[in-house]
Amino acid sequence: MPAGKSSQTRRAHATSQHGFTYIAVLAALVLVSLGTQGVIQVVSQQAQREREEALLRVGATYARAIGSYYRATPGSVKRWPNTLEELLEDRRLLQVHRHIRETYPDPITRNTEWELVMAPEGGIQGVRSRSIRAPLRTGPVEIDEFALPAAQRYAEWTFVYQPDMNPPAAPKGQP
Repeated sequence: MPAGKSSQTRRAHATSQHGFTYIAVLAALVLVSLGTQGVIQVVSQQAQREREEALLRVGATYARAIGSYYRATPGSVKRWPNTLEELLEDRRLLQVHRHIRETYPDPITRNTEWELVMAPEGGIQGVRSRSIRAPLRTGPVEIDEFALPAAQRYAEWTFVYQPDMNPPAAPKGQP
């Protein structure tokens, strides 16, 4: 066999080997990127789940604080707070009362602007997120004393204090 032909055969064989390696590397990159995409999706969903849990906690905290403010109103005519900041320092009594430690941001929008639910008599009765994203939990949700109906978006979860319309009966022997 002439020397020229054997080197050409070797070069052709080496070139086909390089093509195979290139395709194998591309296939490995595709598999790695698909795996990474799956991991990112799981991590993203976990982060949304954590923000959703935080929204349930913070919303319930606001509703409890609004209820505390409402019940602490001196006299028989109860009053709702006009701003969320009034929950920080209630100066209606002799001693300043704090119904909440700080104004919490909405965990979904990461903004301090909540949509306020106004009471029929005026003032704030509750809060809700401004987010139009779909929650992971689409069925009814119960957290502590609050029951939230099924929702298609976070803004449908309303955290409202409902005053007890039937005050407790006076103990026996008292008018």
